[in-house]
Amino acid sequence: MLGTVTIAAVSGVLGGGVVGSLAQVPEAVKSGEWEVGASVGAELRTFVQSPQYGGQFDTVQPSLTIEPDIRWQTDSGNHQVVFTGFARLDGQDEERTHFDVREGYYRFIGDGYEVLLGAAKVFWGVTESRHLVDIINQTDAVEEIDEEDKLGQPMAKLSVFTDLGQLDLFLLPYFRERTFPGRDGRLRFDPAINTDEALYEDCNEEWAPSFAARYSHYIGSWDFSLNAFHGTSREPRILPRVVDNTTSLVPFYDRITQVGTTVQYTNDAWLWKFEGLVREGQGDTFAAAVAGVEYTFFGVNERGADLGVLVEYLYDGRDQESFEAPPTPLEDDVFLGARYTLNDTQDTAVLAGFITDVDDAAISGLLEAERRIGQNWTGELEARFFVNTEENLLAAFKRDSYVTMRL
Repeated sequence: MLGTVTIAAVSGVLGGGVVGSLAQVPEAVKSGEWEVGASVGAELRTFVQSPQYGGQFDTVQPSLTIEPDIRWQTDSGNHQVVFTGFARLDGQDEERTHFDVREGYYRFIGDGYEVLLGAAKVFWGVTESRHLVDIINQTDAVEEIDEEDKLGQPMAKLSVFTDLGQLDLFLLPYFRERTFPGRDGRLRFDPAINTDEALYEDCNEEWAPSFAARYSHYIGSWDFSLNAFHGTSREPRILPRVVDNTTSLVPFYDRITQVGTTVQYTNDAWLWKFEGLVREGQGDTFAAAVAGVEYTFFGVNERGADLGVLVEYLYDGRDQESFEAPPTPLEDDVFLGARYTLNDTQDTAVLAGFITDVDDAAISGLLEAERRIGQNWTGELEARFFVNTEENLLAAFKRDSYVTMRL
């Protein structure tokens, strides 16, 4: 559940594309500016233990990715068109081989407002270990276990900008189902989740519209937001179901209403962060929150490196025993982490941390490192580990600690 380091040590974004203007553009389209590019990657993931469930592959999982990026805007900048795709070819898990339109939209920027139509990604959140209120986009769970990778969400969005803050209104006409590893894959439950048999509370299923609104503003050193969502939950319940005389697990998508807030206070080297929500529609109404602090030591060596120390507490009050709410291992947990940024010409950065359960001492840990190589390459190293999870929901992954290398 930890955030992801980028080249610039910003949490939640991986990799960068090589983007350049087209050298030759037909006269018919020279009324605006084009940018066309892509990033390609090779990944090798190695699991340090043999699998615990039948059908899972053993240790090594190679894959290739490509992310095309096409952008156009008029000379005035009022009209923009963006397309960002993502495709992965995985050598072990067929469910991880997939393609998605991460973004594909038209945006008009007016005087004090803007309108967006199409598929887009919207991020809400300020904390590091968990983004509670980030509910617009569905999680692409075959990519990583940290819930940072998101599917593109079809939407109509109106944003209004005033001196009193920003108001965003969303109509989300189509629902994207969460992806899950297949029977061959690692980091899954037993039995594997059968996404072909997904269930919905609303009879219109994925065509039931959702609605959301967010108000954000800042006053001095305070940044804050209020948000509301009504529609199909991006977080499914996982229910047992008999299909063809075989018991399997299927996702069930409830209709929910959720209100939330984010607050961040900046004071020199200190960042105080809070995310909280109240949700109804999945059993008893419950509240959840993440609160913490980040302190940065600037210039910790002669080359000007920075060291940030992070501490957060995670609480979630949902009732999981009744199966009326989605499962989560983050009910009463503490996150400790550190971010080390060299501030060198290669943009080297490292993030390390772990979440531990206050009740049963289960640990989920992460180490991420990234460094640019030359002009067009980036090398990444990521390790995730699970310790003492026998009495925790993470027991399903107790043999799934792994190391990933990307180029």
